[in-house]
Amino acid sequence: MALVIYQPEHLKEFIVNVLKSQHVNQADAGVVADSLVRADLEGVSSHGISRLAIYSKRMEEGRINPTPSISIQKKALSVLSVDGDNGLGQAVAYHALKEGIALAKETGIAAIGVRNSNHFGTASYYCQLGCKEGLATIVMTNSPPGIPPWGGKEAFFGTNPIAFGFPVNNQPDCIIDMSASVVARGKIISAAKEGNSIPKGWAIDQHGEDTEDPKAALLGAVLPSGGVKGYGWALAVEILSGILTRAAYGPTVNSIYEDSHDIANVGHFFLLIDIEKFLPLHNFSETLKTMLSQIKDSPKKEGVESILYPGERREKSYNERLESGISLSAEVRKELKALAEKFKLDIPGGFDV
Repeated sequence: MALVIYQPEHLKEFIVNVLKSQHVNQADAGVVADSLVRADLEGVSSHGISRLAIYSKRMEEGRINPTPSISIQKKALSVLSVDGDNGLGQAVAYHALKEGIALAKETGIAAIGVRNSNHFGTASYYCQLGCKEGLATIVMTNSPPGIPPWGGKEAFFGTNPIAFGFPVNNQPDCIIDMSASVVARGKIISAAKEGNSIPKGWAIDQHGEDTEDPKAALLGAVLPSGGVKGYGWALAVEILSGILTRAAYGPTVNSIYEDSHDIANVGHFFLLIDIEKFLPLHNFSETLKTMLSQIKDSPKKEGVESILYPGERREKSYNERLESGISLSAEVRKELKALAEKFKLDIPGGFDV
C-alpha cells in the first residue's frame, strides 16, 4: 500500500486536537501525543498513531475516562499506590512516574503500583523519561490475554512487556524493551489492519495450530518468547502489575479492541533507582559507556557490520524520521481522516487514501 509522509509536529498537533475535542486536558493530550509520535519515529508503529482511533472510540463510549481524577497515595517511605480512574494509559503512567521520580531522588528508590489504567504505549517511553532524570528505570505492564501458559492453546496472559533504562552520557541511553511474547501483539493487529500475513512461529489460531493469518492469530494466541521462559516471564509481570497493584490480571484484563462495556483495568509497575545514591552519575555513565564500547568491539560474525546495544536502533530511527518524516499506511490514514472529519480538524497534506 502507498505511504504518505507527515511531519512529526503536525501529527502531534493533530493528536492533541482530537483528544482536546473529547475533553482531555492540554497537558495530558500532549503526553499521549508525544508517546504515540515518538513510537512512530522509533519505528514502533504498532504502538504509534495507529492507536489513536481506538482510544478515541473508547472514550466516546465511556470505556476510557478522558477526565480522570488520578489518585496517588504514599503507602510507605518509597512506595506509591496509584489509581488511574480509567484514564488514558500514557497520562496515568506519566503522572505516576513524575511523582515516583521525585520520591526516588529523595529516598533513593521508588516502587510504584498502578491500577485502573489503560494501554500506555511503549514501555521504553517511560524508561527514557527516567533516564533523563539520572534514574535506572524498570517498567512493566500487563495487557489483555495474548499468550497461552506453557503447554496451553488458549490465551491467558498479556504480552506483558518489561523494560529497563540506564542513562548514558552523550550517546543513546541503554533501553532494553522486551515483550514476553515472540512479537508484540500490536504488530499482529497492524498486520491484520493492513492485510499482511505474519511469519510462521509468531502465533497459533484458536485450535492451537500455527498460523500466518493475523486475523486467525488474534482469535488464537501469540506464542511466548523462548517457550517456557517466556511463560515464566509473563507470569512474573502479571503478578507485579496485576495482583500486587490490585488491577485486573490474566483473562480479566479487557481489550480495548473488543466490543464490551467493561473497562480494561490495566496495571503497571515501575521501579526507579537513583544512581547517585550508589555512585556519582558521571562515573556510572562513563563505566557503562566503556562496557558498551567493549560489547560493540567484540569479534563479529561473518556478514555482521556492527554490533548494536539496546537503544541504538531506536535512537537512529528517531533521528532519521525526525528529519525525513513519518510514513502512514492507507489504513491508518483512513482512520485518521474519519477523526479529522468528525472533529472538523485539518492537517497539512490531509489524510486522503
